[in-house]
Amino acid sequence: MTAPAQPQPVLRLLDANLDRAREGLRVVEDWCRFGLDRADLVARLKDLRQRLGLLHADRYKQARHTAGDVAAGMAHPAQAQRQEPAAVVAANCGRVQEALRVLEEFGRAEDPALAAEAAAIRYALYDLEVELLRACPAADQRRAQLQRCRLYLITSPAPQLEAVVEAALQGGVRLVQYRAKEGSLGADGEPITDAERLAQAQALRQLCSRFGALFLVNDRIDLALAVDADGVHLGQGDLPPALARRLLGPEKLIGRSTHALSQLREAVADGCDYVG
Repeated sequence: MTAPAQPQPVLRLLDANLDRAREGLRVVEDWCRFGLDRADLVARLKDLRQRLGLLHADRYKQARHTAGDVAAGMAHPAQAQRQEPAAVVAANCGRVQEALRVLEEFGRAEDPALAAEAAAIRYALYDLEVELLRACPAADQRRAQLQRCRLYLITSPAPQLEAVVEAALQGGVRLVQYRAKEGSLGADGEPITDAERLAQAQALRQLCSRFGALFLVNDRIDLALAVDADGVHLGQGDLPPALARRLLGPEKLIGRSTHALSQLREAVADGCDYVG
């Protein structure tokens, strides 16, 4: 009786790296889903993972021979040092990119379609990785800075608004909210227009950036996005914090006005960064 033929090395190699790439994408995808609440990033990662899955042919899985893998179970001390989410995300992006490169090199002769798709996904992941890593530390930095703030300047329409805010920043204020409610009057006695709000918010945003201060916009998520503010402050009658989070992303701050204990509990449950 003859011994069964050993699985083809190249097929085993392709199977292992398809598994590695798909698993790494799933790790990052789940962090975007549960850690960042970013449905847009989840959708993009899921698409990459499923594109690979469609090319994971049965012949590769049938060639699998885990018992004969001389590197099975090997670990590196650096793996134990990945405690922060950003480190886990970076490590898994690197893991996927390396696996995709192997699929490109060895797939050219065995499976050209797989090699081409692996190359396309690898380049797509390079751009996506930048967004992923930018989202992780930005949120942590803003929230850490918010915790250090002890004085909060909330503006109201004034003839010398920029000069007033600049004086406050020079005095040490590091948290500024631009507030110009609907119907607020400008220096000319007329209601402030959205064009004026935009110009004022842009000027204050630049001032705050110069002094390293946080800049938030009252109520208006669209205005906050337009000037790249650090976040928004929402009243009880404004859009729900969950919707604001989807629009702004996880790295921005969201404050909430509360007037009762029940509203405070609701704001905490909604993931608001502060209440006031």
